Amino acid sequence: MPIQKLMEADQAVTMIENGHTIATGGFVGIGVPEALLSAVQRRYRNSAEPAGLTLVYAAGQGDGKERGLNHLGEPGLIKRIIGGHWGLVPKLGQLAYSNQLEAYNLPQGVISHLYRDIAAGKPGTLTHVGLHTFVDPRIDGGKLNRVAEEDIVELVNMRGKEFLFYKTFPIHIGLLRGTTADECGNITMEREALTLEALSIAQAVHNSGGKVLVQVEKVVQRHELLPQMVKIPGILVDAVVIAEPEDHMQTYAEQYNPAYTGEERISREHIEFEKSIRLIMGRIAAAYLQEGSVVNLGIGMPEAVAMAAIENNTIDNITLSVEPGGIGGMPASGLSFGATANADAIIDQPSQFDFYDGGGLDQAFLGMAEVDAKGNVNVSRFASRTAGAGGFINISQNAREVYFMGTFTSGKQQVDLSGQGLNVQSNGPVKKFVDQVQHLTFNGLQGLKKGQVIRYITERAVFKLTEEGLLLERIAPGIDVKTDILQQMDFSPLIPSNPEIMTSTLFD
Repeated sequence: MPIQKLMEADQAVTMIENGHTIATGGFVGIGVPEALLSAVQRRYRNSAEPAGLTLVYAAGQGDGKERGLNHLGEPGLIKRIIGGHWGLVPKLGQLAYSNQLEAYNLPQGVISHLYRDIAAGKPGTLTHVGLHTFVDPRIDGGKLNRVAEEDIVELVNMRGKEFLFYKTFPIHIGLLRGTTADECGNITMEREALTLEALSIAQAVHNSGGKVLVQVEKVVQRHELLPQMVKIPGILVDAVVIAEPEDHMQTYAEQYNPAYTGEERISREHIEFEKSIRLIMGRIAAAYLQEGSVVNLGIGMPEAVAMAAIENNTIDNITLSVEPGGIGGMPASGLSFGATANADAIIDQPSQFDFYDGGGLDQAFLGMAEVDAKGNVNVSRFASRTAGAGGFINISQNAREVYFMGTFTSGKQQVDLSGQGLNVQSNGPVKKFVDQVQHLTFNGLQGLKKGQVIRYITERAVFKLTEEGLLLERIAPGIDVKTDILQQMDFSPLIPSNPEIMTSTLFD
């Protein structure tokens, strides 16, 4: 490899100058350039440079503690963040809360599309995604704190319809990751669980006159790589860094799982799941799966839908997908979320959001933290804690049917499984069904106007959104409507004379 491209991480990050805008690729721990991020942190601690950076990223990248973008949580290092998800980067979140940096939250899919539009020299990304949510400039414009003053989202009218226009900007540095580099800097990703938006970021940075830094596992000679396997062409790459294995885990939970790359297939025959409220909720939700549907599963509670579909042997009747690019197979959970075992295909993240935004999803199962009387949902912000929306806005606004899942109350609650139903021993300290959500991540009224089917699934009840409000559609056996449901809500839902009792087999 030409000596000017192959270098140590500490040398590569000296290309970052004060005030630069940097973009990073990754999803939770998948594709995160850990070696490069660690080098940026070391350099800043040693020299107070680079300082005043703008950080742009689409998906959340971190373990909720020290890894990933948490390396950049040094006061003064970052001046502005335009991020898709904040929940996994508490060190940056704390700086945002204390107004030590300008904080913005845009939909994950929008940011992934911005990269392509920056690469193409376009003035911005025009889309319906984000309308009537906190991203809409008539509400917050994606701003998360008082020092975020610049308007980066505009409302426009075109052909009689409203759209949001997200402005493009130059990106000076790209921090990316692959598996193998050849002597010309061509990068393949054969051992990566996802390809994400690596190509789009590299093109955006290169066409902005910037530098692309890529960490890999190994380097081979020229012409040893199959050209169809190259995901980042060498013409876009300025520095290649060979990372140590601990800084190049496939996910933050697994060093390497060949099922995520299709090298091996895992059997479902011997998978066992512990009986829990989480699994019960997965069973309740799985009953709504429709044969032939293309389905998205969000992080957290919705992961249990896949468990239930495996348990009742219906998983082959649907196609599960996850927003960073996996189609088919079995989505992973926890710190491996985003990876897919036995996938049918893994496509680039911007292309996956093209499919989602255009209406390709039949059903989506997403989390919920707050729901109000109008059916609005908040998953993005709670008092001093900012989680961010991630792909939630893209998905919830565009799926034909959307199911929000969460326990009935927040915090520690005690709900016993009797084998025939549920017995609520104690409720959590915080109500989820509130008069008005703190942050508008999903607009229930707008969803109904578009003809979406909208339900809210808990362990003790299922509600359906109607024009008159939330309708109590189903309750679990053993649940008392007055004490276990109504008294734990800040508003009164519509109650039919005889709400359907869920079958006891869901709780066996």
